[in-house]
Amino acid sequence: MSSQVPPRIANILLNALKGGVVPRVGLEYITVGRAREIDAILHDIEMIGEGSASFRFIVGKYGSGKSFLLQTIRNYATASGFAVVDADLSPERRFAGTKGQGLATYKELIQNLSTKSKPDGGALPLILEKWISGIQASVKARSSAEGEVFEQLVEREIYAVAGSLEGMVNGFEFARAVILYWNAYRADDAAMKSGVLKWFRGEYPTRKEAKAELGINFTVNDETWYDFLKILASFLVGAGYRGLLVIIDELVNIFKIPNSITRANNYEKILTMYNDALQGKARHIGFLMGGTPQCIEDKYKGVFSYEALRSRLAEGHFSSGGLKDLTAPIIRLQMLTQEEMYILVEKLRGLHAQLYKYEPALSHDDLLYFLTVEYNRVGAETHITPREIIRDFIELTNILHQNPQKSVSEILGSNSFEMARGGLSDEEIHKDFQEFEV
Repeated sequence: MSSQVPPRIANILLNALKGGVVPRVGLEYITVGRAREIDAILHDIEMIGEGSASFRFIVGKYGSGKSFLLQTIRNYATASGFAVVDADLSPERRFAGTKGQGLATYKELIQNLSTKSKPDGGALPLILEKWISGIQASVKARSSAEGEVFEQLVEREIYAVAGSLEGMVNGFEFARAVILYWNAYRADDAAMKSGVLKWFRGEYPTRKEAKAELGINFTVNDETWYDFLKILASFLVGAGYRGLLVIIDELVNIFKIPNSITRANNYEKILTMYNDALQGKARHIGFLMGGTPQCIEDKYKGVFSYEALRSRLAEGHFSSGGLKDLTAPIIRLQMLTQEEMYILVEKLRGLHAQLYKYEPALSHDDLLYFLTVEYNRVGAETHITPREIIRDFIELTNILHQNPQKSVSEILGSNSFEMARGGLSDEEIHKDFQEFEV
């Protein structure tokens, strides 16, 4: 590999990929392909930074790299000065529900709130402290006041920020919580700060408890959580961030809801977000939602079963024959090509060698041989995914490293790999991948 990867990052990457999950760090070292899709989403992010809003569905089959792309964008956004919240939907986490599933999604999003200096989530306290410090620095730059006068000037600025939020839906309560945090910060009241953070995270079970502890007769709930994300986006800009990116994966869990009315309620929430983003009702916020083709296109249970969404999202007449409009709301991921997979396993070969401090033993021909074995599996043409190939390759490099006396052909020629060859000779295998030859 051209650049050294820190051992901790290399270890995380290989362990996560071998386990079939997407690592949250280090993706830039192994990203392959997707350049056009990434460029399209990065343009969205720049527009969010300018005060716009965006909404995209990232659609791909299981193992096609959909979650990988979402995490790559997440890392880019935090590095570029955005705050990011992300969550995977599940039976307990939805956009709407009768048992607090919408609130559960909000809680997960806020728990995973990430910034450049806090990339692994839990950034809410840091954001509030940064906001206060930023206002103090701004006042200090404009005034030589000290002591009580300085505090009054800071407080005036804080009330101005809070006032700007009050015009938004549920903004008054959000503004009150912001003021409470400032007062607790100034008084060094750890208990009050903790209570306000608990309120922001949606953890008060009832309004009565929130009022008793904070004096705020309001809590985030299934109906209001999306409005709170919009307020949070505005607040973040005031705190020095460029905006908020909301990443939600596993839309298939909405598709799986058996009750048609409950599904429709969830799709209606998606429609609200979509309309807000495209009509300019939301600012400094972007949505990326990941799902499979079936959970989007199925006309009985998918997103397209909700006519108001289908009519907005369906492709026009000219997107065909490989021509795709990457400014459309749906970005469809094709499987990585065999050439791109070669580049990826080459990167993984170098990563493994760096981590375990040895000279890579796998040659160019070995990589071609491995990929041909993979692509000649029964059913590989329609079912094999990058996830499966990656897992097999890391297993191969582990076995070779642990058994240096073994050759690649010995390992690939045994167990299930022998069947995968499909009767091809070594010469035919090499011929199949001649397009890789430089």
